[in-house]
Amino acid sequence: MEVNGSSSYSPTRLLIADDHRVVAQGVERLLLECFEHVEVVQSGEAIIDCVLAERTDLVIADISMQGISGIEAMRRVRQLGYDTPFIFLTMHGDCRVAAEAIRSGASGYLLKSSAGEELVRAIREVQSGRSYVTPTLAGPTIFASEQSVDCNLTEKQQRILDYVAQGLRSKQIAYELGISVRTVESHKYAIMQQLGVHGTVELVRKAEQLGLLPGSPRQRSAA
Repeated sequence: MEVNGSSSYSPTRLLIADDHRVVAQGVERLLLECFEHVEVVQSGEAIIDCVLAERTDLVIADISMQGISGIEAMRRVRQLGYDTPFIFLTMHGDCRVAAEAIRSGASGYLLKSSAGEELVRAIREVQSGRSYVTPTLAGPTIFASEQSVDCNLTEKQQRILDYVAQGLRSKQIAYELGISVRTVESHKYAIMQQLGVHGTVELVRKAEQLGLLPGSPRQRSAA
């Protein structure tokens, strides 16, 4: 499959993870038209090894693989402190599965039936710090993700979340609220646990989606 813009190379190191060799090789050939560094592995465990060895900048993974799943591999990578972006390329068209992937920290979710151009577009979006969900699943996925979150923030947690969204660091927030940095970090961790995210960028993005920040669409409509 020909991909538009094949002469534009990127230094991003891509990792393809799929235990179906023919599928993985097909995706590899496709991406080599637009990206210079592409590696292929066949298990969730191999994903973790590559991330820990700092051999990849972005992971494109199937969900169902032998051994641990792609989502579980991403969770373990997050637990180890790595924020390497993950895009899932899968046969699973259930919006609930897509919502679980996004809640767990995925930056993208596409179906294997998607056109090659869409995968490249998703990679470009994620490279730019945005997320991408294939259009046929985007609306239902966001709804399923929101429905599954039970978020009851205390007044102090809400203030901390507001400050985080403004770009303040924990030390600055502690000064503003007259509390210790450790207390700020504890509250921030609790908020991330409630929202099912694993980093500050994901936290702010999810809070915006859920209408938890001043000026968000949901808060404006409630005003």
